[in-house]
Amino acid sequence: MGTRLPAWLVYDGAPPEPDATASAAGPDGDAVAGGGASPGGVLVSGAAGRTRAALHETLAGALELPGWYGRNWDALADAFADRLDAGPLTVVVTDAADLLADDPPAQLGTLLDVLGAVAAGAHETLRVVLHDHPDRLPALRARVAAVLGGRVGAPPPATG
Repeated sequence: MGTRLPAWLVYDGAPPEPDATASAAGPDGDAVAGGGASPGGVLVSGAAGRTRAALHETLAGALELPGWYGRNWDALADAFADRLDAGPLTVVVTDAADLLADDPPAQLGTLLDVLGAVAAGAHETLRVVLHDHPDRLPALRARVAAVLGGRVGAPPPATG
């Protein structure tokens, strides 16, 4: 059994065209029907976001983030929270195995922590679809599990 994902985060190895018969992995990592990239999703290129700086620029353009967006994790949380006040949001990360691949592994964990906190506190639904070729999904799953150490979707560890 792999890392259990929260409801807002799914893997997708379906063809890139939105398709009602597409499948994605559910919270337990098993395939679920209809989980492909949704037609209303905002496409973000993982290949264009191989570093934190490049990811912030990519997100700013794809999501049309406001001018005050400071291109850091706190500003990203604020911008996503504001965006979710306007309605639900699906972000489809294409070439997801490349996402933050040129930065230290902890950066991917930080991104997922930020998105998880936003999803937990939002009034509307955030959905993030990590889309890649099926051959690349096992490595992506392993990378996500490694950076999150099995804690994604789980309460934070108790401190002392």
